Amino acid sequence: MSVADYAAENRITVGGALVVLLVVALGVAMDLPGSRLLTVGMIQRSFQAAMPIALAAIGGLYAEKSGVFNIGLEGFMIFGALTAAAASWLISGDAPISQMDLWLGILVAVLFTAVLTVAFAVLTIRYKADQIVAGLAVWFIGLGFGPFGATVIWGGVSSPTLKNVNNVVIPGLVELPVVGRLLFDASPLVMLTVVLTVLAWIVLYRTRYGYWIQAAGENPEALDTAGVDVNRVRYATVIFSGAMAGLAGAVLSVGLSSGFTGTGVTMVNGRGWIAIVAYLFGNYNPIGTFFASLLFGAMDMLQIQLQTIGIALPGSITGLFPYLAVLVVLTLFGYTRVPAAVGEPYETEEE
Repeated sequence: MSVADYAAENRITVGGALVVLLVVALGVAMDLPGSRLLTVGMIQRSFQAAMPIALAAIGGLYAEKSGVFNIGLEGFMIFGALTAAAASWLISGDAPISQMDLWLGILVAVLFTAVLTVAFAVLTIRYKADQIVAGLAVWFIGLGFGPFGATVIWGGVSSPTLKNVNNVVIPGLVELPVVGRLLFDASPLVMLTVVLTVLAWIVLYRTRYGYWIQAAGENPEALDTAGVDVNRVRYATVIFSGAMAGLAGAVLSVGLSSGFTGTGVTMVNGRGWIAIVAYLFGNYNPIGTFFASLLFGAMDMLQIQLQTIGIALPGSITGLFPYLAVLVVLTLFGYTRVPAAVGEPYETEEE
């Protein structure tokens, strides 16, 4: 590890500690007892709010690690959110939506967004389209496609109220203090997010394929010389990023919410953009990215917690908490070393 890398990692760690200190200082300034502000329910809601951000962020960091900046995460999340809700509703037919229908809807959303990402990958890798422009196009298309698709299917920009994925409750263990409610009365999607985070870290830092991904973004010429197809690695990571963004959107619509909301900027509401900040703040490390997502999720849920303990603030203010956290992170700790070949198309000798 170079001195610059070591310094960057330490800066991220110190930055995270300072953010926590800022939150604690805010609580002290407002005379908020910690036992009232930091409750099991608050932690539980923070984990849930972190799920879609973390899933999209892990996919995005894989793509960027290989040299492709997938700025279209927000758009792919919209596609995933709509597809999961629509597929669950259509699969159920005239019968009430079952848990199996919801899981099938999530699977359909992942597969659909993965297929859509193939087109994005071909444009940016084979035809060398500008990655920023292509990603913004995905976002704009998603913003229009979400409400339009909902109108075609349900006659309005939002779906009717649907069921969502049930929590898994383990009798006996759920009675344990603190960890009982956090681990044994929780959505299975929370555990899925944690497992995918750990697997993403293992693949990236403990497998040969993970080293290929890193080399594709740092020194593609060396990887090509070693006999590995650079663009094939990039195709795989970009498609993976789209599938993860689709999963994130599906988690949002049928995992946390009760259907798709297409009003405004849709129910995704900037989470794809926050996901990009999360993996930058996490220094392209899946585990660091997860904790960064947890920070943003906690800031999002802080507005609910304040209301719970009797502190009434205007919604226009509390709704800004996650974005204020983003601004603090970018302003104070925004430095991180991006892969050297990000945004640079790679041409083999045959091309």
